[in-house]
Amino acid sequence: MAMEKSRVLVVGGTGFVGRRVVAASLAAGHPTYVLLRPEIGLDIDKLQMLLAFKARGARLLEASLDDHDGLVAAVRQADVVVSAMSGVHFRSHNLMLQLKLVEAIKDAGNVKRFLPSEFGMDPSRMGDALEPGRVSFDEKMVIRRAIEDANIPHTYVSANCFAAYFCPNLCQMKTLLPPKERVGVYGDGNVKGKLTLAKLLFHCINFQVLFCIFLPGTVKICTLFLLKSSDLSLKPNIELINCLRLCVTKTVVLMKL
Repeated sequence: MAMEKSRVLVVGGTGFVGRRVVAASLAAGHPTYVLLRPEIGLDIDKLQMLLAFKARGARLLEASLDDHDGLVAAVRQADVVVSAMSGVHFRSHNLMLQLKLVEAIKDAGNVKRFLPSEFGMDPSRMGDALEPGRVSFDEKMVIRRAIEDANIPHTYVSANCFAAYFCPNLCQMKTLLPPKERVGVYGDGNVKGKLTLAKLLFHCINFQVLFCIFLPGTVKICTLFLLKSSDLSLKPNIELINCLRLCVTKTVVLMKL
């Protein structure tokens, strides 16, 4: 007997991560819902993306994070809730708004699995991180505690760093573009960072594992999903910088951070 497809609600479905989650959920045949927040109406590009998702079969649920009753009603449509709200500190930073989503899930009482907005480094291992990145890790831990205090079934997805964010800017904060004249070097530049391709996370793994789709009554539940990439993805900061030097004619000054 075929397993019934779980209903998936994606919050933050127009972002870098969220749009890929929506696309993958639709491709896997899950009844897919995307939260349509009122402020989206001011962004024509996001509206067009949502309409494209709707044309592919997604259902748009209009609700504001400030409207608790409306949010509860939206959450009750789903078995699995995936939050992909932005944690990018130099652009939109909405991680703490997830506390409202946690309250809605708690009151709805029907959600079988909640995946909060993580997808990067495991915040429980980032106690020595420096600001501004430290802010996101601290806030993710606040969200984790709220989820666990509410006894919400959950899975934390940790996938290291996305190459699309950290390769083009040579791991510089507050920009997505490569530096033109000066570049900060972490330590001696030889500390390796593990980079994950978005394609690897969103197209090459089994989404039934990612979403923890399971039959009611299943005892075995995944609460932490760690995506491990090969050693080929380990690149020192200085190696990325040297790649840029080969592509430009002007001198790039190194600054130790």
